[in-house]
Amino acid sequence: MASHRRPKQPSRARVTVLTTAAAAAVAISAQAANAAPSEKPSKDEVKTKVDKLYEQAEQATEKYNGAKEKQEKLQKEISTIQDNVARGQQELNKLRDGLGSLAAGQYRSGGIDPSVQLFLSSDPQDYLDKAATLDQLSGQQVDALKQIQDKQRELAQQRAEATEKLKDLDATRSELSKKKKEIQGKLAEAQRLLNTLTAQERQQLAEEEQQRSTRAGGRTQLSVDVHGSGFAGAAFAAAQTRIGSPYVYGATGPSSFDCSGLTSWAYAQAGVSIPRTSEAQATIGTRIYSQSQLQIGDLVFFYGDLHHVGLYAGNGQVLHAPHTGASVRYESIGNMPFQFGVHV
Repeated sequence: MASHRRPKQPSRARVTVLTTAAAAAVAISAQAANAAPSEKPSKDEVKTKVDKLYEQAEQATEKYNGAKEKQEKLQKEISTIQDNVARGQQELNKLRDGLGSLAAGQYRSGGIDPSVQLFLSSDPQDYLDKAATLDQLSGQQVDALKQIQDKQRELAQQRAEATEKLKDLDATRSELSKKKKEIQGKLAEAQRLLNTLTAQERQQLAEEEQQRSTRAGGRTQLSVDVHGSGFAGAAFAAAQTRIGSPYVYGATGPSSFDCSGLTSWAYAQAGVSIPRTSEAQATIGTRIYSQSQLQIGDLVFFYGDLHHVGLYAGNGQVLHAPHTGASVRYESIGNMPFQFGVHV
């Protein structure tokens, strides 16, 4: 007769371990489920990060603009020096040719000792006249030699200057490339963050951005202050015609702008040339630290490093090119950390 045995029961220790492991697994799963949603930043968090990235991109943009301006200046200076060197070399060649002709003539006429030439001459007076001319030519020869030496020194200095400027140009181009990559990196990161939002959240951000531009449509007839020279008022009037133009880093118009690109373009339309970058623009004219003393068209600067500039539009407003993703618009000065204004 077969015996019937009860199945062996798991030990209490093993049950405890399995129970604990199962409980831990459940807890981890619950934590993961709860943590997953929190990994995605909220709309406000994305906006804060994106705004910061746009600000950093604009800082890099002004450095980029400065490097680009320097590059263009160096290229013009190098071109001018190279043209001067080419002309100088032609002058040097002419001096050398002239000196060679002079030396050859003297050799032909001076192959015989002067006293013998005088003795053999059929017309002593004619010889003496020629001798005086030869003495004069000898003086010209000395002058020609000095001119050649001076021209050689001048060309050597110009070539050395061109070499140094070419080195500076290479370094500037490297800086330009570095800043361009930095800007593109900041903008790409901002776009990546925006892509984490839902379509509805992106629409909400777009509407908030639009609300900051609502004053633009109603301010196109704003009167222009023409006090003083009138340059500021004329510049402001020009900038008004660009409302709605997109912000593009490095752009100076007429269809797109960055912040200092707009202000430099506007003043150019008024017949005034101002520096390209916001930092350089802050060094011209008369500084105005009280907003109540600002006149329409004055330059207004923001942030401690002065990386943003716009045009005063009256009533506590600024007309500016804000940042990537926005267009030229009016905005309250209070939306940014005002530093001072400049009356050009």
